[in-house]
Amino acid sequence: MIRAATSADIPVIHAMIRELAEYEKVPDEARADEPQLMEALFGERPAAFAHIAEDRGLPVGFALWFLNFSTWRGVHGIYLEDLYVRPEARGGGHGKALLTELARICVERGYERLEWAVLNWNKPSIDFYEALGARAQGEWTVYRLTDGALTALGARA
Repeated sequence: MIRAATSADIPVIHAMIRELAEYEKVPDEARADEPQLMEALFGERPAAFAHIAEDRGLPVGFALWFLNFSTWRGVHGIYLEDLYVRPEARGGGHGKALLTELARICVERGYERLEWAVLNWNKPSIDFYEALGARAQGEWTVYRLTDGALTALGARA
């Protein structure tokens, strides 16, 4: 079952974010805490949204996403920040169900893109996404400013 997350899900979302960081081999990179997640998902002006995958009433996965905008298409899309299914629940259709729900939201709202990034070494996920019809955008390279580089550039303003 897929459902929209509620504020009561914050502890399990936080735990699964930590699990995802471990899986991606960067546990120290996941620094968000529960109050930050509460504000981002359920504050006065939510910046992101989440869905929970459940199996027999237990949370086994989540998708955390936010809106982006295509200047070329002139409409919003969904950017999937995190998709995670706990190891014991993988292969049970939960990841596909989460992506299906996000695709349904896109279609219902007239959004024309559902996008995400995947680590180059994560072959199981790449195979899964490609089996759904997703295609890598090979002509694009993701760039990111964080920490000292972000601070230094921002200080020039």
